[in-house]
Amino acid sequence: MSKFNNSKIMPRYSAIAIVMSLVAVAVIGKTVYTMTAGRSYWMEVAASQKKDSVTVKPTRGNILSCDGQLMASSLPEFKVYMDFNALKEAGNDTAFVDSINYISKGLNNIFPEKSPAYFKQRLMEGFHKMSKHWPVWDERIDYNTFKEIQNLPIFHLSKYQSGFHWDEFNARRRPFGSLAQRTVGDMFGAKDTARCGLELSYDSILRGTNGIIHRRKVRNKYLNITDTPPVDGADIVTTIDVSMQDLAERALLDELREPNVNGNVGVAIVMEVATGDIKAIVNMDKCSDGKYREVKNHAVSDLLEPGSVFKTASIMTILDDGLVDTTYTVETGPGVWNMYGRDMKDHNWTRGGYGTLTLPWTLKYSSNIGVSRIIDLHYHKNPEKFVQGIYDLGLATDFHVPIVGYSPAKIRMPHKNRHGQYDNWSATALPWMSIGYETQIPPISTLTFYNAIANGGKMMRPRFVKQIVKNGEVLYDNPPQVVKEHIAKESTIKEITRILTEVVSEGLGKKAGSDKFLVAGKTGTAQMSKGALGYKSGGTSYLLSFAGFFPADNPRYSCIVCIQKTGLPASGGGMSGVVFHHIAEGIMAQSLKLNVTDARDSSSILIPSAKTGNLLATDYVLNCLGFNVTNGWNGAYPFGNPVWGTATENGKSITFHKEASLKGGRVPNVRGMGARDAVYLMEKHGIRVSLTGRGRVIEQSLAPGDRLARGMKCSLRLG
Repeated sequence: MSKFNNSKIMPRYSAIAIVMSLVAVAVIGKTVYTMTAGRSYWMEVAASQKKDSVTVKPTRGNILSCDGQLMASSLPEFKVYMDFNALKEAGNDTAFVDSINYISKGLNNIFPEKSPAYFKQRLMEGFHKMSKHWPVWDERIDYNTFKEIQNLPIFHLSKYQSGFHWDEFNARRRPFGSLAQRTVGDMFGAKDTARCGLELSYDSILRGTNGIIHRRKVRNKYLNITDTPPVDGADIVTTIDVSMQDLAERALLDELREPNVNGNVGVAIVMEVATGDIKAIVNMDKCSDGKYREVKNHAVSDLLEPGSVFKTASIMTILDDGLVDTTYTVETGPGVWNMYGRDMKDHNWTRGGYGTLTLPWTLKYSSNIGVSRIIDLHYHKNPEKFVQGIYDLGLATDFHVPIVGYSPAKIRMPHKNRHGQYDNWSATALPWMSIGYETQIPPISTLTFYNAIANGGKMMRPRFVKQIVKNGEVLYDNPPQVVKEHIAKESTIKEITRILTEVVSEGLGKKAGSDKFLVAGKTGTAQMSKGALGYKSGGTSYLLSFAGFFPADNPRYSCIVCIQKTGLPASGGGMSGVVFHHIAEGIMAQSLKLNVTDARDSSSILIPSAKTGNLLATDYVLNCLGFNVTNGWNGAYPFGNPVWGTATENGKSITFHKEASLKGGRVPNVRGMGARDAVYLMEKHGIRVSLTGRGRVIEQSLAPGDRLARGMKCSLRLG
């Protein structure tokens, strides 16, 4: 007999089986429902828990000067927010309310332009709305400001505990401000795309390669899982020399602002003779507010009639063809000469002209009649030969300059139709082309031509980028490139160099010269055409130029300066030549290496006076000059973090006195400092600076110790 009572047990098993069957049916039913009617809902839930193929942007490469200084770099910027819903879920909402006064006061210290009451009202508004993305500050902030906010009460907790979160951006910054701005280039910040300059030309190299990640929610936390890591962009090393760039910009701006100049556009380019390296390039436009800014890269894009700087090419062509020599003479008459029904005038025609001139003197005095008659007398029946000579000099060469907007020169070649008649040429075309009209040449091409003369006839391609590097490794080396080994005969180069030297020492280019070294070059003053409106409609505009090189006996640098202005006075030598003079003397002074003992005599001051400012830099300069500072660093830290203070002399030695660290949020005292240290210290505190005078700071418009406010401006007077 069975020990189990089937009549009692089987109903129980049946009940369990039925219940399990019903559960199974319910599960299957729920599954079917989820897969059909509830599919869209659960797909949305799944999407909220993950995110596939998220693009991760790499860090953009830097643009460096020739000696490795940063000219453009990507720095992080942040926008900060509060998630009050996360704050409440973490149970820290009460602590936030209790700390709101401290938080508001802290934000006021960071952003002095807004009061603590403003921040309290703003944050509490977001708190009551339980916003998940409430802006703490409406604008982007830098990394240091971000860390200050992150250290405030509640905000210092994790994002899941505090609700404090942020968006990070890569912002493009230029440590040297507007220096070479149009050449280095700009970015559309919001779109993270390049606008112009080297930023645009080398965008694919600087940008790098995007990475891919996907996001998953794991144990109530979102994790970013990398599929393909981003590849950061490479750095490009330019040929720009920051000190030369600054020198050229200041010299050009000073002249443009002169009341008798009042220029509309200014261009200055400095090129290294042996390599073709562009050491400085300045492009200035006068804007509607009267200030000068870099708006367009005129140096490589302006196709204008160059004027008298072209005469050098005309004379070189006829010398190289052997049709004349430097003893050749030409009659220029009283300063007006009729050329095929059109009057050609010299600049002194109202004073009776130059009469008979030798060939070199036609350049020294920049005689339109002299040059045009020499060329017309020998090439009138065969203008193709003259234009081919200009081509052979390299003026029409396409140099493939890596700046968007670059245009090679346009020099028209005469053409005959099937009847043997010129269909694009007139009788006056050759005379006027020979003096710089009827052609369109950008300043960069004119300078490259003069640089070739300085280089003994070897024409170098203008070089803007030397290397592409990454993590200290050179990925691509861009060596100097020779475009033409010889643009003319060696004898022609020597003769034209001597003539160009005399143009500066004896002719119209005297203001470009120096009493310290030889300068060679040529002036240019040309009326600018307004297209169909002609040359004089709406007031006469002029292109004033000076192109040359220095030192003329051993050329190291070539330079061109172009100024566009409206109305008289207008003088290429007297205006552009002055800028050339300042640039040349400044560059040569930078390369001088003198021993201080050479300057000592019975009346000299043996101990120099030092300005207030960065003691590390002062210590470095004094040690280079042979002076020891009693409590200095032996010149070992010229590029360290600044140590601020003063220096005193007691007749035999120099002693440094360090100043206490400046309090945050206060206007610094820059009296007694040089312009460089004063501007650095003010701008480090967010204060915009304007300068007048030279020497030490003797007056600052903002009182030292005043509380800082956003957008402050300070005028410094030096004397």
